[in-house]
Amino acid sequence: MLPRRLDIGMAQSNIARSGSLVNLRPPVNTVSLRRLLTFAVIVASGGLILMIEKGTLNHMETPPPRGIGVKSDFIRNARNQDPIVDTEYQIVQEIRNRTIRTMCGQKNMPHSIWSLPPIQRRTVLQHILVSDKHKFLYCYVPKVACSNWKRVMKVLNGALENVGVKIKMDHKNDLVFLADLKPEEIKYRLKTYFKFMFVRDPMERLLSAYRNKFGEIEAYQKRYGVEIIKRYRKNPGKTNGDDVTFAEFLHYLLDEDVEKMNEHWMPIYNLFQPCAVTYDFIGSYERLHQDAQHVLQQIGAPAHIQFPERQTWYKPVTKQTLHYYLCNTPQKLLRDLLPKYILDFSLYTYTLPNITSEFCRH
Repeated sequence: MLPRRLDIGMAQSNIARSGSLVNLRPPVNTVSLRRLLTFAVIVASGGLILMIEKGTLNHMETPPPRGIGVKSDFIRNARNQDPIVDTEYQIVQEIRNRTIRTMCGQKNMPHSIWSLPPIQRRTVLQHILVSDKHKFLYCYVPKVACSNWKRVMKVLNGALENVGVKIKMDHKNDLVFLADLKPEEIKYRLKTYFKFMFVRDPMERLLSAYRNKFGEIEAYQKRYGVEIIKRYRKNPGKTNGDDVTFAEFLHYLLDEDVEKMNEHWMPIYNLFQPCAVTYDFIGSYERLHQDAQHVLQQIGAPAHIQFPERQTWYKPVTKQTLHYYLCNTPQKLLRDLLPKYILDFSLYTYTLPNITSEFCRH
């Protein structure tokens, strides 16, 4: 994990070297593959790898969770794929694997989940779902299509008839978590089962959590919203917690200890510990259905089981929506918050948000 008290100046200096807060995207008419190759150079020459090579991570007060690397096991059926898009995504996968291996290969990194501090080990074990029938482990990340993956798992174990059943998702019943098992059972499954998870653009994920939890879920408004407003609003008055601003939410995240965060906005890195667990496949939310199909093939799911479509009530976070929220948020607040999520950007090849005045004017 990232330290509780990160040297913001040091971290921002490293972020700046990796090209943060600038537009990393070339004009729309440029071939997309060139954009990926450019980003690969940025990642390779700066960012996390630069932090690792210069020993920056070794000078943080609380060392990050540690472990072995992730093996490069991206085998996909490229039939009916656009050659440019397919090649681009293979590059993304290779960059991810290389970056994770570089970080996890440091000499001070323990080699198993049992080397993690208890609170970190408990978090990851509570987020890995088990299918003994199909011999796979799925690490779910909230706000990255985990509800639909849980539907798939319930169909696979016979708890649901099909993925389209109209029923409110129960996120606990009819599911087996790695944390429910004995140590020897955990070790066996971690060693022999196919392990996968999905990632998403960090800022997009945070915005999705904000809009959903504070705009629609009364329990979150009462539990978190009321306190956030009282803490960060000059004249809060009486509130039900249903009008938290995005800036107030980000202020709250900035002050929170990542190990105590709610799972919906805890950094992805802390949820699935890619150094302590060797994942066989890391899919992308941006290619959700293609990558989900790949996983279903890998685990030997029956042909009639397909990954479900998004619910009709789902409100997607579009590029325009994200652009609006980021450009209406104080730049200093975003810069101060980025170090807490820097591993989610660097490890999974997501560009840092562009909030330059020129970009926001458009």
